[in-house]
Amino acid sequence: MKIALIGPQGSGKSTQAELLAKDLNLPKITVGDIFRQIASEDSEEGRRINQILSAGQLVDDQTTASMVKKRLEKDDVNGGFIMDGYPRTIEQQNIFNPNFDKAVYLNVPKEEVVSRLLQRGRVDDTKELINKRLDLYYQQTQLLLDYYRKQGILIEVDGLGNIQRIQGEIKKSI
Repeated sequence: MKIALIGPQGSGKSTQAELLAKDLNLPKITVGDIFRQIASEDSEEGRRINQILSAGQLVDDQTTASMVKKRLEKDDVNGGFIMDGYPRTIEQQNIFNPNFDKAVYLNVPKEEVVSRLLQRGRVDDTKELINKRLDLYYQQTQLLLDYYRKQGILIEVDGLGNIQRIQGEIKKSI
């Protein structure tokens, strides 16, 4: 089974993806991990990705889609996978479609996400910057959610509350 986990920063999607991957015995694929792996390589592509990430910028859609596609060509995903962080936009989905069986959206109110992110205490986690990132996220993601809804594969899960309860809801709905 190929499952996409979608949600803003601070929604708990990485935690839920990890639990679901263990429970279903599927690999968890995270775009951030793919980027960090490539950035650590002594290659032209590695240096380019490292430069983009070090500058705090986003890797372009074409490159992101290409790297995800390459990762999904490995044998460990033959039985399925849990995808965390791809696609982020409808453009990425259009460039490379992993043909998900289900797309799980962790629905967490913006105020709660802001509160969670502020508690992390990171330098780039000021209320203003968090709100700016979230506004962009919601703007980009709405088209993606609409696409999955039309495909009949979108599952919306309330992302508030106990981690195990949320995991139970996800498992029940897939």
